[in-house]
Amino acid sequence: MPARQWGFTMIELLIVVALIAMASGLVTFALRDPAATRLEQEASRLTALLESARAEARASGLRVIWEPVSAENTGNTERDFRFVGLPASTQMPTRWIAPGVVADVVGSRIVLLGPEPIIGAQRILLRLDNQRLSLVTDGMGPFNVANDAP
Repeated sequence: MPARQWGFTMIELLIVVALIAMASGLVTFALRDPAATRLEQEASRLTALLESARAEARASGLRVIWEPVSAENTGNTERDFRFVGLPASTQMPTRWIAPGVVADVVGSRIVLLGPEPIIGAQRILLRLDNQRLSLVTDGMGPFNVANDAP
């Protein structure tokens, strides 16, 4: 009676190693850059704020603008933003949640939000570390987030 052999064959070991390699490869692709996640959150937040201010401008008939405020103008070490023209009862945020976010309005220094229902096409470039996103509108539709290649 032959003795029973214990252990794994070479094929079984290769299959297990291949499965581990595929699983670790999938996990690597699933991990996201934290800067990209923070920038997407800021872009979504700013889109909501811009649309809120735009609706308020139309409803109240006020000229409302949004502008990034540079450190040179305020003495701050971080860049912030502000809404100009909204009623005092409307409190809007003026700081980024994620530190280090930089916003630039392409082709202008402000974004006009109203009171007219149709505004000009506008683009805001957001940057954080090596990540970039744009908020764009054609002037008739809402602001949307668009990816920019670094």
